[in-house]
Amino acid sequence: MSASPLTAETEFAQRMAALGVRECDLEESFVRSGGHGGQNVNKTSTCVMLVHRPTGLQVKCQESRQQGLNRQIARRVLLAKIAALQQGQRTAARAELEKIRRQNRKPSKGAKRRMLADKSHHAGKKAARRSVSME
Repeated sequence: MSASPLTAETEFAQRMAALGVRECDLEESFVRSGGHGGQNVNKTSTCVMLVHRPTGLQVKCQESRQQGLNRQIARRVLLAKIAALQQGQRTAARAELEKIRRQNRKPSKGAKRRMLADKSHHAGKKAARRSVSME
């Protein structure tokens, strides 16, 4: 059971809007494909190259011998890359906030006790290095 082209097109437009990608941000060019396909790929420009200008992401698609199908596939792949990039940025921001939260929280009682014990041990070593006064 396949979806109608109109439904798939509207879903695609909604996904682009959700990711903040506009059609005017995409730079599309067509080049000749290579490989299998015979005379068709040698004479027609069925390979689609998409560049998303704001992020600089680039996709090249020559999976099909049909330019229209390659355009759809290239857009789908580009949206997946943009979504992965945005997800990675969100994950990095979340990790940075977590790191700051860990740094700012108070040490546990055990950690504080160990830290104070290390400090007193170090102070004892320094006291032993002091010169003895002759009074």
